[in-house]
Amino acid sequence: MSRLDTFFRDKSGRLALVHLPNPALWVWIAATALRWSPYDSRDAELRWIGAGALIVWGLDELVRGAAPFRRLLGAVVLGWQLANLF
Repeated sequence: MSRLDTFFRDKSGRLALVHLPNPALWVWIAATALRWSPYDSRDAELRWIGAGALIVWGLDELVRGAAPFRRLLGAVVLGWQLANLF
């Protein structure tokens, strides 16, 4: 296996690019879907909820990501969300 190949694989050798969303990502998906809804006027609150969910998700991926790619993705999302926060 090449280094690039191991970057996308977990410890057991399985490809770890996409997983089922964990609870934090489901919260972000729900907040984003509600923001698109024409019936809800709580855009600011949903934006904060979604950003908080992505911060939790990014931190979780950074700490417990299955593959180096997932940990890097978590670090990028976490950094992006913190940069937007400040």
